Amino acid sequence: MTERRAKRFGRFARRTPACHWLAASIVAGLAVAVASAPVNAQLNTQEEPVESFEIGLSTNRIGITADFNGAQLVVFGALDNADARIQRQQRYDIVVALFGPRAPVVVREKQPVLGIWVNQDSETFDAAPTTYSVASTRPFQDIASKAVRERLSLGIDSVRLSIADGAESEAGQTNRSEFEAALRRIRTNKGLYSEATGEVRFLGPSLFRADLRLPADLPVGVHTARAYLFRQGVLIRQSSQQLTVVKVGFEAWIDRFSEEHGASYGVLAVLLAVFTGWFGRVIFRRD
Repeated sequence: MTERRAKRFGRFARRTPACHWLAASIVAGLAVAVASAPVNAQLNTQEEPVESFEIGLSTNRIGITADFNGAQLVVFGALDNADARIQRQQRYDIVVALFGPRAPVVVREKQPVLGIWVNQDSETFDAAPTTYSVASTRPFQDIASKAVRERLSLGIDSVRLSIADGAESEAGQTNRSEFEAALRRIRTNKGLYSEATGEVRFLGPSLFRADLRLPADLPVGVHTARAYLFRQGVLIRQSSQQLTVVKVGFEAWIDRFSEEHGASYGVLAVLLAVFTGWFGRVIFRRD
């Protein structure tokens, strides 16, 4: 019965022109859909530009001498394949930060006791950057959310200090934020931490520049410059470069000698102190 029905349907299909037209239409529609799929995919791909983002430094090495009183570091970069519409709306934002070598630090609170200032509570931070300088195109709160700013350390108030693992907080969790604020305030007053809003400037459609101020007490070691690219408040790219700070000249020789010949350096320091005292007594003695 099944074969007989199939034969009858086949004869009906061959005899009916409308069936030929319907079958041809279905086949043509499928062919057009398959052919247009890669084109649509290509158009969708072209609608989403993939930005490229790189930075460079005006110098990758800074020498510290006895008369060093700070410096200016220029961070320049390029933003390629930018979306023209977003660029016209000025919805691209860049934040450039320079992190000094991280080192542990203990913050102590002093209180007067019987007229004498004594140490009370303290807090230990194991990874506080020794120096920190940051610049941005706009205010940080207008660029990213608080969670993103704290995760990336965007702004002095958001610098990650990292409490040491296993270190007991004498102040307790309730006063922890006070010690963080105190550390940021102390280093800001010393010029070790600085921020500049609006100091990242676009020099053209793709080139930008940021000027970072380096303090006079710039520590030796490897500093890391990081740049973050935001598109309409979303982080999409980041780039980094390293800056090496070393001592040069006579100071470098003294520092190297003290590390390699500690005992001899100690003896020479004592002899120099004795000689200085004796010489001063001879010069300023009264007859």
